[in-house]
Amino acid sequence: MDKLSVMQAYCRIVERGSISRAAEDLGVSPALLSRELKLLEESLGCTLLTRSTRRMALTDPGRDYYQDAQEILQAVTRAEDRLRTRSGVVRGHLRINAPGSFGQMVLAPILPAFLDRHPDLQVTLSLDDQVVDMIEGGFDLSIRVRATLPDSGLRARRIGEVHQRIYAARSYLERRGTPDTPDDLAGHDTIGFLLADHTSTWHLHGPQGARPVETTPRLKVGSSLVLRDLLVAGMGIGTLPDFIADPAEQQGALVRVLPAHELPMRHIYAVTNAQAGGEAKVAAFLDHLRATLSG
Repeated sequence: MDKLSVMQAYCRIVERGSISRAAEDLGVSPALLSRELKLLEESLGCTLLTRSTRRMALTDPGRDYYQDAQEILQAVTRAEDRLRTRSGVVRGHLRINAPGSFGQMVLAPILPAFLDRHPDLQVTLSLDDQVVDMIEGGFDLSIRVRATLPDSGLRARRIGEVHQRIYAARSYLERRGTPDTPDDLAGHDTIGFLLADHTSTWHLHGPQGARPVETTPRLKVGSSLVLRDLLVAGMGIGTLPDFIADPAEQQGALVRVLPAHELPMRHIYAVTNAQAGGEAKVAAFLDHLRATLSG
């Protein structure tokens, strides 16, 4: 029995709360993982997990073994990372979670070059606009675009900024006129973003400072990419992050409205758990992403 592999499998079972989900992450069958867990318990002479058809729970020895196994695996990872960093080799399986629009517009285009640079690495990119539990989901890295992050046991680093600005198509502005002041928005069709905290109230920052502007969205959508397409189609005025709006603006499909005003800046956070934060594969991807964002 390969003790390190079994330790890793056991920790994944605990973190995922399911043998089947852990088996999927590790690329093995649930039956094999169940047998390895049984052999581990037999070798230790105790029960680590109590299992039923509906739930799984750690026993006291199981909790102690999980903590000890984590420390051992972290020490092994640090040793391997030091050697891989020196040799420039990055390998393994990197699991990334990110918002849908950011993943499509920013992450997906940079993955080919990243994978070409690290041929021994596998990447899984999961896109979800809702905040996920990293540990339960089995992710090494989560990218979040938010104004602030709540306190947690996770490690968060700011790696970039996002500007939220106001846009419309020329066809709409030619038909309905161009707002000259924030107050003029009241007479226009607006499109709201369901997942934002400014669906109806836009907190604009401009030359006269910050002020809230009430809008009455004619349409509300749950995807910023759909919102962009509706704006390009001339359906109204809306707010978009720069990583979505910039290509459309450069192509002339959208123009800035009230260019002296924008919504509060958001930050791009790279969130890792304590164990994954220093892994070579995570560090390599973040270096690659930072280079893209700074360019």
